[in-house]
Amino acid sequence: MDDVPASSLGNGAEAGTADNGVALDDMEEERKNFFKIIAAFKYYRHSSVVELKRKEGFLQTLPQTHQSMLQNYQEHLRNLKCCIDVNAQVIKQIIQDANCLFQNADHNIEPGLPQPSDGRDGVKIRYQDFQKVQITLKQIFRDWSEHGKLERDQCYRPIVEEITKFFDPSKYELSKVKILVPGAGLGRLIYELACQGFYCEGNEFSLFMLIASNFVLNRCVIEKQCTIYPWVHQFVNNLSLEHQLEPVSFPDVSPTKFPPKGTMNMVAGDFLQVYRDEDYWDCIATCFFIDCANNIIEFVEVIKKILKPGGIWVNLGPLLYHFSDVPHEGSIEPSYEDLLQIIRSLGFTILKNETDIVTTYSQNPNSMHQSHYNSIYLVCQKPIN
Repeated sequence: MDDVPASSLGNGAEAGTADNGVALDDMEEERKNFFKIIAAFKYYRHSSVVELKRKEGFLQTLPQTHQSMLQNYQEHLRNLKCCIDVNAQVIKQIIQDANCLFQNADHNIEPGLPQPSDGRDGVKIRYQDFQKVQITLKQIFRDWSEHGKLERDQCYRPIVEEITKFFDPSKYELSKVKILVPGAGLGRLIYELACQGFYCEGNEFSLFMLIASNFVLNRCVIEKQCTIYPWVHQFVNNLSLEHQLEPVSFPDVSPTKFPPKGTMNMVAGDFLQVYRDEDYWDCIATCFFIDCANNIIEFVEVIKKILKPGGIWVNLGPLLYHFSDVPHEGSIEPSYEDLLQIIRSLGFTILKNETDIVTTYSQNPNSMHQSHYNSIYLVCQKPIN
């Protein structure tokens, strides 16, 4: 498989060079955002160790009788630091060529620009960005480890089976069937669809996901090339200290060693801005995506616009509505019944409608706290004019 195109770390088809109308201040803002994310990755070990030291400091304030009861726990904190060191080394590999990818993108970035900060020399890193680095580790568990197979089977298998059933190979030349996966994350779904023989393009907004997916898709040349500890930051609901130290090797399959027979591609940017060509895609597959919108109707409208007549939209996931409780962010949160009315009013024909698909998301299988979604599973068709 060819490397993820450098332009994928830009803003997709509608963004890029100043010749394409992108204002210089927008490019500067994007550059700063990119460096801030690189800094969050680089700062992972420092911020994680600071948290461990805080816990160790509190331990030292306890009565000696209590400290003596917590000798195993003190040893556990030292073991956690070793695991964090391993994670940090993998993160170092993940971001190794990310800066080159960005500077090779269609941005006309001039040489001599400041290099990404590690968070200690002027670049302000938000606490949320530290959390997103931890989330990225959990996403690797979900998408590219043997341990994440159950979650993938819950979420991706129904989508892949639905699409392969609709586009019967005896009736379609699969290499010419164009599938779009918005919110592609670390790219496992686009890989699975491309393995069936389809042309599949993933779209992703998060640079955390894009940088990590580039590493897995293009730099992991063998199975189980790397090992991480995705649960080291989960200090609650552990039955055993060992569960927090559970290692996960990835990838379970190397996309470079076993490239798909179809075509796969990844494009960065805001779905609403990047995809505007009418009647272009044969299929759109969304998984845990449509509730990421401030206005879900805009997502459905764009999906309808860019689908070919007769094309299908396959959706699986909950209605978490990510912006519903974010300060200073507007958000609408229609119920599923309302959403179905909206979908019908926009002209879709609903082919399948299920509301009891049990799914989990980046969940620690050993945790005392287990949660799941009764996700909606929806297959819609754009009518043939």
